[in-house]
Amino acid sequence: MNVFTNAKSHARERPVQGLSPSVPCPSVLITGGSSGVGAAVAARFAAEGAWDVLLSGRDRGRLGRVADACGAVALPEDLRDRTSHQRLVSTALTHVRHLDVLVASAGVGWAGPFDHMPADKIDEILAVDLAAVVHLTRLVLPHMLRRDRGHLAFIGSIAGSVGVRDEAVYAASKAALETFATSLRYELRGTRVGISMIIPGAVDTPFFTRRGRPYHRSRPHPVSPVRVAEAVHDAVVHRRAEVYLPAWLRLPARFQGVAPGLFHRLATRLG
Repeated sequence: MNVFTNAKSHARERPVQGLSPSVPCPSVLITGGSSGVGAAVAARFAAEGAWDVLLSGRDRGRLGRVADACGAVALPEDLRDRTSHQRLVSTALTHVRHLDVLVASAGVGWAGPFDHMPADKIDEILAVDLAAVVHLTRLVLPHMLRRDRGHLAFIGSIAGSVGVRDEAVYAASKAALETFATSLRYELRGTRVGISMIIPGAVDTPFFTRRGRPYHRSRPHPVSPVRVAEAVHDAVVHRRAEVYLPAWLRLPARFQGVAPGLFHRLATRLG
């Protein structure tokens, strides 16, 4: 499915709720915007015709094409580089007055036994999937708190909720991201800055090819990046704290918390 289909023809198809900014267009900064979920999220916000969309990614060519397709501003950065975080936020603020929403969708993975995992892949996953989100949040949150308005949306994974064989570091990074979001939500209570975790199972993107192993499980069946993008938009507009895709994934996540021993035995048996 082409995520840019009708991205501009449905301008202002629904009002922006929740933020109600004093400026004409609220802004959304999306990481991982050169493909997959990030590109789909960009198309979804652009389709509304009511947002200033800022896109970041490390592939300049792909990022430029995505930005052109949805009328966004391309801000190429490599989030593995610690210096890129401040540069990204500073550059974004030269294009818009305020950063109203951060959608952290950049992610990398690696599949295989942990004892075979290269050290540089450990560093890369922790840098992109966790550290970059924490640092970008540290940079944009003060702006949101000063205005008492904004939203943070993090793309997690069911791997972070239940753990997954042969993806130990990726799962750990997503689990840490969930805990970070939960802890931060306590701190933001009483403010008008919201935080959402969007927790999909498998998503039909090039992620699995890039991690070095195709997706082979029969369940959960991969969902489309367009569906994830719709969930992100809905979570931001309606300030939803947690969204699982598909929704039934909430059940194993809760089961794992209530009866971890039994869950682990079943998960080991069923693979």
